[in-house]
Amino acid sequence: MSFETCRDVWVFIECFKGQPKNVGLELLGQGRKLADGLKQQLCAIVIGKDTKEAVLASTEYGADKIYVVEGEEYEDYSADAYGNVFQKLCEKYDPNTILVGATVNGRDLGSKIAVTLRTGLTADCTALSVDEETGNVVWERPAFGGNLYAQILCSETRPQMGTCRPGAFKKPEKTLNNKPVIINETIKTPAEKIRTQVIDFIKACEDNDIRLDEAEVIVSGGRAMKSADNFSVLKDLADVLGGTIGCSRAVVDAGWLPQSKQVGQTGSTVSPKIYFACGISGAVQHVAGMSESKTIIAINKDETAPIFEVADYCIIGDLFEVVPALTKELQERQQG
Repeated sequence: MSFETCRDVWVFIECFKGQPKNVGLELLGQGRKLADGLKQQLCAIVIGKDTKEAVLASTEYGADKIYVVEGEEYEDYSADAYGNVFQKLCEKYDPNTILVGATVNGRDLGSKIAVTLRTGLTADCTALSVDEETGNVVWERPAFGGNLYAQILCSETRPQMGTCRPGAFKKPEKTLNNKPVIINETIKTPAEKIRTQVIDFIKACEDNDIRLDEAEVIVSGGRAMKSADNFSVLKDLADVLGGTIGCSRAVVDAGWLPQSKQVGQTGSTVSPKIYFACGISGAVQHVAGMSESKTIIAINKDETAPIFEVADYCIIGDLFEVVPALTKELQERQQG
């Protein structure tokens, strides 16, 4: 890609069964900041079999331009099909910057695009900005287990690319009366070029459970929970509040909860309205994954626990006494 001709900030709007995932909409907010800093347009990239909802969401969340590619072969994600679409679009429109959600599919697609276009890719970014002197995007991400943050520049090639974790950024406010330019492109990927096939989808959680990156209330527990069975105490509170449970890395390492429930640098990055940290000391790796929560409530017997430094409300006490009492009080208020 050429430095002289490359323009615009692209955001991949990942979908599942026609519904856009939150991470793409979150990245439209960050993409807007980059586009304004670069004095370029913000573009959404929508690929799928049924793209109506994704196009609508991209419009509502402020895209200036939307590139749409529809086809039967794009109903389910595959690196071959989606990578082919991105390659063709990039060769035709020459983007300056590409943002992709750091989901399972997004990480796969991001690396596929970067290798194909022979450019760099910064993974798991937590902050984005523009270096006004050079026009390079400053990709900031944790390094060495979250003990320091690295700022990475892609100064030799274009497009500049990065992935960002779901929940790392908040969705922007909806844009009223936005009228983006919609460009429908016909790009076909022959069946013989698609080397993988989706056979079935297996849910990783119960039907009534909520994904961490989509939950508005998360009740997390740490090593102080002592066993897997004790998480029922936290689940009762989460159920009352219409939320879900989470945990620290120590809990996953102990085998008490699956990795899909882990919040932190090596787990999920979340930003719910309410985050309960129960029996969690507050290691930097965990805090990195939940510090953007709107309200943080910490419950811990150790009054010197680092988690209290980031909490909005601090409760010093035994979680096995505090949490049931809080659950009971909330239940009585709901019934009353």
